[in-house]
This record gives sequence, structure tokens and C-alpha cells, in this order.
Amino acid sequence: MNNIMLNEILKKHKMWLNNEENGERADLSDADLRNADLRNADLCDADFRDADLRNADLRGADLYGADLRNADLRDADLRYADLCDADLRKADLRNADLRNANLRYA
Repeated sequence: MNNIMLNEILKKHKMWLNNEENGERADLSDADLRNADLRNADLCDADFRDADLRNADLRGADLYGADLRNADLRDADLRYADLCDADLRKADLRNADLRNANLRYA
């Protein structure tokens, strides 16, 4: 997925979180997000099912309640990410950096 598309999805997701007109929940299921820069992104309740997030930079990202089932998070940087209530069933977290990440109820 290219940066222009990703930025548009993130923009609409933020609008959705704020209950603004034309907002849409981020549907990034099956997306190729390898090496994506998602630092400090607000991705609450986003759908990442089966997404490829290998080597993604998710430092400080808000992934509260996100659906990460079957996501490939190998080598992802999740330091300080909020994964509270995230669904991580069958997610591949090998070599992911989870230092200081909030994994409460994940």
C-alpha cells in the first residue's frame, strides 16, 4: 500500500473516531504494510486482520481494541504502543519489540 492511500485511510479513520461526516473505520485487513511508518498513529478499533506489518514502526501507536488476528508483526517496533483490548489471536509477534507496550486485556 502506498503512503497516499494509507494517509487517506488514516485521515478517514480519525474522522470516524471523532464521529465526523464521511469518516470510515480503517479497514487494513490483508494490507501490505511492511516497513510502514505508523508512529503515534491513532488506530483505535482499526481492522488489521491478516495484514502484513513486518518491520512496521508502530512506536506509540494507539491500537486500543484493534483487530490484529492473524497479522504478521514479525520484527515490528511496538514500543510504547497501546494494545489494550486488541485481538492478537494467531498474530505472529516473533522478534517484535514490545517494550513498554500496554498489553492489558489483549
